Amino acid sequence: MDSVAHQAGVVAYRVEDGRSEVLLITSRDTRRWILPKGNIGRGKTAVEAAEQEAFEEAGVTGTVESTIPLGFYMYFKRREDNTTTPVSVEVYLLKVDHQHKNWPEKGMRKLRWLPVHEAIKKVEEPGVVPLLKRLAELIAATGS
Repeated sequence: MDSVAHQAGVVAYRVEDGRSEVLLITSRDTRRWILPKGNIGRGKTAVEAAEQEAFEEAGVTGTVESTIPLGFYMYFKRREDNTTTPVSVEVYLLKVDHQHKNWPEKGMRKLRWLPVHEAIKKVEEPGVVPLLKRLAELIAATGS
């Protein structure tokens, strides 16, 4: 049995005109709506990797509000030889304070800012939905 690969990602959010929005991006291959995520490089913490992926894939930077993950989810990454590898993703909440004009994967993906309830309808990765619902609960509790 394959071992489980580990990745880190973010639920990137911002508050615009009193409205909370989350950022979804499309995957490069299937074009499904996903969260920015990627491998945890050697010598990097999961938080550092999550922040790096948010910039490389979506062009956003900001503050990870806690070193405790918002949550985790699993998915199966399809390899070039059509086999799959199980991947565990730890997801952090990133309050975005800057959206850059240029970033490494600009043009490779679509980006969309959406209210949380709309983002929940767009994502196809079942494990991401509970994370977005948790964010909605946090927003409701704090009013931001």
